[in-house]
Amino acid sequence: MNENRMKILNMLAQGQITPDEAERLIAALESEAPPAGASGASEQASKPKPKYVRVVVTDHNKHGDPVNMNVRVPLGMLRAGVKLTGLIPKQARDRVNAALQQDGVPFDLSEITSDNLDEVIAHLDELTVDVEEKGKTKVRVFCE
Repeated sequence: MNENRMKILNMLAQGQITPDEAERLIAALESEAPPAGASGASEQASKPKPKYVRVVVTDHNKHGDPVNMNVRVPLGMLRAGVKLTGLIPKQARDRVNAALQQDGVPFDLSEITSDNLDEVIAHLDELTVDVEEKGKTKVRVFCE
């Protein structure tokens, strides 16, 4: 929720404005056009937010036939997973973190928050990873 909308709702809650006035103010906020210099905002509005992370792997079996794997993970599932990490007991979380560190992954589950994930998701629309191994295996990771 943006700051102006929050101010309007606070004014309404404090009795400083009527519900009708609050509705008109919110409608005015929604109809406001972005400033002329805000080209980034208009680009952001025209480009839909990604809803999925997709991983596509193409490989070949021992007979040389193509084998495809296609995984599409909803970003909402990632958000739910982040919320669930808060339910992991501290001892278990410490063991997972230690195992990750042992495998060379400098990662701490306790540092994942919804805000961190939202920041990552905001940048996911720029993500495209292509890996190709001499015509044998092809891996693509991208957002849609």
